[in-house]
Amino acid sequence: MKRLIINTLEHKSIIHKELQGNFSEHLGRCIYEGLYVGENNTEIPNVNGMRKDVVEALKAIKMPVLRWPGGCFADEYHWQDGIGPKETRKKMINTHWGGVVEDNSFGTHEFMELCDQLGCESYVNANVGSGSVREMSEWVEYMTFEGVSPMSALREKNGHKDAWHPTFLGVGNENWGCGGNMRPEHYANEFRRYSTYCRTYDPKYPLYKIACGPNVDDYHWTETVLRTLDPVTFLNEHGLINGLSLHYYTIPGDFEHKKSATDFDLTTYYETLQKAYYMDELIRRHGAIMDQFDPEKKIGLIVDEWGSWYGVEPGTNPGFLYQQNTMRDAMIAGITLNIFNKHSDRVRMANIAQMINVLQSVILTDGAEMVKTPTYHVFDLFKEHQDGTLLGSYIENETIGADDWHIPMLSESCSLTKDGSVVITLVNASDSKAEEIEIMPVEFKASDVSGRILTGEIHAMNTFENGEPVHCVELGHDALKPGVGGNITVSLPACSVAEIILNK
Repeated sequence: MKRLIINTLEHKSIIHKELQGNFSEHLGRCIYEGLYVGENNTEIPNVNGMRKDVVEALKAIKMPVLRWPGGCFADEYHWQDGIGPKETRKKMINTHWGGVVEDNSFGTHEFMELCDQLGCESYVNANVGSGSVREMSEWVEYMTFEGVSPMSALREKNGHKDAWHPTFLGVGNENWGCGGNMRPEHYANEFRRYSTYCRTYDPKYPLYKIACGPNVDDYHWTETVLRTLDPVTFLNEHGLINGLSLHYYTIPGDFEHKKSATDFDLTTYYETLQKAYYMDELIRRHGAIMDQFDPEKKIGLIVDEWGSWYGVEPGTNPGFLYQQNTMRDAMIAGITLNIFNKHSDRVRMANIAQMINVLQSVILTDGAEMVKTPTYHVFDLFKEHQDGTLLGSYIENETIGADDWHIPMLSESCSLTKDGSVVITLVNASDSKAEEIEIMPVEFKASDVSGRILTGEIHAMNTFENGEPVHCVELGHDALKPGVGGNITVSLPACSVAEIILNK
């Protein structure tokens, strides 16, 4: 038996709800078919073109924020192509993803409609790579300005009199790569210029501006961008930077030779999970650099692309990045979300890539059918952490693995809700070994204990043919037992993610 000690008196950082955000790009079947089926579609139930089944499923996990329109697509996206009557919108070739025609029928108005239906915050990623300062500035004005101006008049002409209030603005995407192949000094100076003209028009709705940060372990990029921006002495005072992005994908093998999403052995299973744990090192090391320039942690680290990346499903367009989702991906999600919680003093938002039908999706669709992936159910288990307070905790552990790949068997994070309950998320990543854990909350006696669990063999998945055998179930009295002095014992099967709530 292992012990989990929770210091309920050690209140740490706020676990911002945006750590459980999602990402939607004009890529494959994420936007079109996955989210948006058109206002005139009579075969798939929708509200103003947005799939009712998908919207309801995402609301059920309290999805807090959605990033759009990319990704690499963002830096070739020109927002005025996606407004006005659908029949007059420009068509273009999506050169990044599959070479298919993009008809721009899903644009700014549609995205804001989707966020309204979801009840989530909006994160708009704007074009630096092929755009202009004027274009970005006018997009911000179009979305947020209530007064008399050409852009607010254009918005009203297009059917929306009131301004929207997007919370987050990404100033470019992957500008070290597909967003322009820039050097860090050049990008940082471009960010200064672009950010200056992206104004907050209503002080009640300050715009949270996010600079393009590093690719994986490019610590030189982080240091050079921050040194050039000089956030403490200039940019913070003028509200020009609030966040710095980080992108990292969990890829077994290498990028050019990606392995299967479903056909993997134990060695590859543990290789994948060890690479998922690399997120912790990336946050710590980039965070240490950020501390040099921003010791008060005013600038958030924004992990706005993360998740597994495998070879595409056989028979699908390789440019659509469609892959299946197994309990291995549930392990990745649980481990990573616990890491974000533990680093919530610096990590302000995270967006899994991507929400539907692309990479590590939470939902898959096929025509009118929809299935929730194992990853979806992990987000469901973590939602009670949203806006809670991280608590100090320690768990006894052991190392497991195969061949050269080794990881901690157990992962955890604990938080205090606003109503005084304690939320615990636990991951047992072993492929075969169950474990009992004695939960020992210091200075806390629960009036009631409840729990849910997601578990299955490491290859288990949900499919259109076989439905959803992988789903959350309640932890019964045989798995969640009261112990001595207010302690609780929980039995975790192999390959499982659990949520336990100690009610005040």
